[in-house]
Amino acid sequence: MAQDWSREEVEAAVADYFAMLRAERSGVEYNKAEHRRVLSNLLNGRTHGSIERKHQNLSAVLIELGMPYIEGYKPLSNYQQMLFDVAAAQIDQATDLHVVLEAEATQPATVPPIEDILAALVEPPSVPRRDDEPYAKRLREVPRIVRVVDYPAMEARNRSLGDAGEEFAVRFEQARLLAARKDRLAGKVERVSVSRGDGLGYDVLSFEADSRERLIEVKTTAYGPATPFMVTRNEVAKSKELEAHYQLYRVFDFRRQPRMFQKAGQIEQAFALDPVQFSARLRG
Repeated sequence: MAQDWSREEVEAAVADYFAMLRAERSGVEYNKAEHRRVLSNLLNGRTHGSIERKHQNLSAVLIELGMPYIEGYKPLSNYQQMLFDVAAAQIDQATDLHVVLEAEATQPATVPPIEDILAALVEPPSVPRRDDEPYAKRLREVPRIVRVVDYPAMEARNRSLGDAGEEFAVRFEQARLLAARKDRLAGKVERVSVSRGDGLGYDVLSFEADSRERLIEVKTTAYGPATPFMVTRNEVAKSKELEAHYQLYRVFDFRRQPRMFQKAGQIEQAFALDPVQFSARLRG
């Protein structure tokens, strides 16, 4: 039976993962196999498969922390508490990584050119089931974390990223309806967040092939498909009220190779909602 990873081994694996993540988000090419080979020299006889699983565990940890992750390492749960603790400690010190991530989250965005927009639609990602407490509670229990940047909130405040994602969804819907030979309906697709205001609880009005309305809320990220995102109380309520027509489009990897998946119906049934922010007022 393999021995548990020591703290020194975990620290080395986390540092290696963060180096790859920094390179990936900076657009710098790197070789995962070479990273595993070099890292293995610092570990106690760990196989390359064991190292890869540890990196997958770390992807799951970063998702829990609301952080971007390496999409090529599919999240894998059932990780050591030590991995969470070490990752949290290194995140606090990863100034160079934060510089790269913050720049990406805040820079202006435009709709990237894409040859076949209909091919951007993919299946939703599979993510590890979360049987423990929400990450917001876990953060409170690790007081040494003093710098976990809220990248989902940062992206949500980037209006140009949201605008570009909505425009991407409009173009996708027009292409979908044109491919179904529904030219009249394609001409009626409307970005209602602009034409009617952003209080409707959805961003795009589109249509099914039989002319029924499709009401689309668009959430866009430069990061991977399992990256958490911000959702408002109004959007959650409208998805319940308009369940038969409501769809959430999660647009991801937007600045490089935009793709998206769809979830129909109520947001709270398709996504785990964590209360990470509250509105406070004085008690009477």
